[in-house]
Amino acid sequence: MQQNVPAPEDSTPPATPPRRGPWLVVRELTQTALIALLVYVLLQAVVSPYQVDGASMAPALQNHERVLVNRMAYVGLDLNQLRDLLPGPDSDSADLHHPFGLPERGDIVVLDPPVPEASGEPYIKRVIGLPGDSVSFRQGYVYINGERLDESYIDGAITSCRGDYCEIGAIPNDSVYVLGDNRRHSADSRTFGAVPIDRMIGKAVFANWPLDLIGPISGEDYGE
Repeated sequence: MQQNVPAPEDSTPPATPPRRGPWLVVRELTQTALIALLVYVLLQAVVSPYQVDGASMAPALQNHERVLVNRMAYVGLDLNQLRDLLPGPDSDSADLHHPFGLPERGDIVVLDPPVPEASGEPYIKRVIGLPGDSVSFRQGYVYINGERLDESYIDGAITSCRGDYCEIGAIPNDSVYVLGDNRRHSADSRTFGAVPIDRMIGKAVFANWPLDLIGPISGEDYGE
């Protein structure tokens, strides 16, 4: 009868993993820090924090509420500037494109207010009129292209207007008309007119403070 003979045990001690030298640890920490810095810079380029200053957007947004702003939402690219990098004659005109879209009616946006209204701080407002729209005000309501705008986020006929920008025949192709939701306490397009899209810092997309108000910020559906 054949007997099974146990295999001899391997007496070779297990290999000890090489110890990492201090310079290797420093290099790994440096790489981690650089990656974290790169991620931070990229996030700042795309998303920026903004604190609401004042009550012009109440009740949708409260004073001192903090929101995150998508800075890429309305970014414009001049293709002619890119073409000018290539050999050949330069172009004197702009060929502007918005790869991520243009402002839509109801968007809540952060913008640099037009001079001379600029106070050094950005404004946060709601887009009401789009390029080509006519804007007017009657009996406390906003009219777009002759039709009364149904605004569920405000309390009835509270929108008055006195000034040079209460009757807009056609908003310029590169601009939008903005209003604060708190119509009695808002400096907006009724005061300084339509705002060029290139003054838009971005679109408010998420409320992140205080805790009881955390959540996405959505535009208004006007049933268009």
